[in-house]
Amino acid sequence: MHTLELRNLRKTFGSVEVIPGASLSVEPGEFCVFVGPSGCGKSTLLRMIAGLEPSDSGDILIGGARVNDLEPSKREIAMVFQSYALYPHLSVAGNMGLALKQAGKSKAEVTAAVNRAAEMLALGPLLERRPAELSGGQRQRVAIGRAIVRTPKLFLFDEPLSNLDAALRGQTRLELAKLHRELGATMVYVTHDQVEAMTLADRIVVLNAGRIEQVGAPMELYNRPANRFVAGFIGSPKMNFLPVATLGGSAPATASELGIRPEHLAITESGIPARVTHVERLGHETIVYAETSGGLVSVRLIGEHDLPVEQGIHLTPDPAHSHWFDSAGKRL
Repeated sequence: MHTLELRNLRKTFGSVEVIPGASLSVEPGEFCVFVGPSGCGKSTLLRMIAGLEPSDSGDILIGGARVNDLEPSKREIAMVFQSYALYPHLSVAGNMGLALKQAGKSKAEVTAAVNRAAEMLALGPLLERRPAELSGGQRQRVAIGRAIVRTPKLFLFDEPLSNLDAALRGQTRLELAKLHRELGATMVYVTHDQVEAMTLADRIVVLNAGRIEQVGAPMELYNRPANRFVAGFIGSPKMNFLPVATLGGSAPATASELGIRPEHLAITESGIPARVTHVERLGHETIVYAETSGGLVSVRLIGEHDLPVEQGIHLTPDPAHSHWFDSAGKRL
C-alpha cells in the first residue's frame, strides 16, 4: 500500500487554466473518488498522475517518491479506462498477462498471477475467450484483472463503468468494493456519477472548474457540504435551494438561501405554498416536484403516494436539517 500526494499541481491548455493548483493526500489503502461535472478537470488530474499528461508545475509523489519526470511505465501504476482497451487478437488470459510477459516474467509466474486475478473476478471459465466473445461487464472485469496482475503501487480508474447499463453498473460497483477490501490497495477513481462516488469512496474529492471544493467521507459531504456547489452536486435528487425572502420565517442574518434535501421537506397543512408539477412513482419511494415562488423543488416521500398534478400543497423544511448559505454560496 502506498500514498499519493499532489502538491500545488497546475495545468493549462493554451490560455485556459484547467487545474489552477491542486493539493491532495491519498492515504495508503484508501479508495479516493474524484467527482464533478463534465469539464471540471477530474480526468485531466488523473492523467497527470498517470503520466499521460504533463503538469505545468507542482509535484506528484507516489509512495513518497517524486514521479513527475518518470514515464507512465516507470510509475508503478495501473490504469483502467472507460474503453477497456483490450487487444482483440489475444485471449482473456493473454490480455491479462501481457504486461508481465513483456516485463520478462516466466510463464509460470504469468500463469499464477493471471489465475489469482481471474479467481478474484470470476473470470476462470472465460480465460480462453477473445474480447469479442465477452459482454461489456466481462470485458471491464478483464481490464481490471489486467491491472491487478501487475501488483501496482496505485490503481487509477477513469470512468470505468460508463459504458455499462444500469444493472451491470450496480453489479460491478459491488465487485469493485469487494476487490478493494481483498487487495487493500490504494485506488483513485474518476466518475461523474455521484452514486458511484457515494457507494465506493472512503473519501470523495469534489472538483469544480479544476478547483478542489471539498474533500471528505461521503456522508460528511452529504450532511455538511462546505458550500452551495457541493450541496447541489452531492445527492439525487439534488438539494433544493430557496431564497430566504420566500420562506416567511426566521433565518440567520447573513443568509441568502436555504438548502434543504428532498427527504427533509415535508408536505404539511401550512407552510410554503406550492403546486405539484410532476410525480415520479418508484415503488419504494415517490418523488414529488412542486413549483414555489422561489422555484422548483423536489420532495422525497417513503412508499407509494398519489398526488395529482396541479394540486396545491404546502411544504415545511425540517429545521434540524436546514443548510444556510450566504450570497457567495458559503455554508453558514
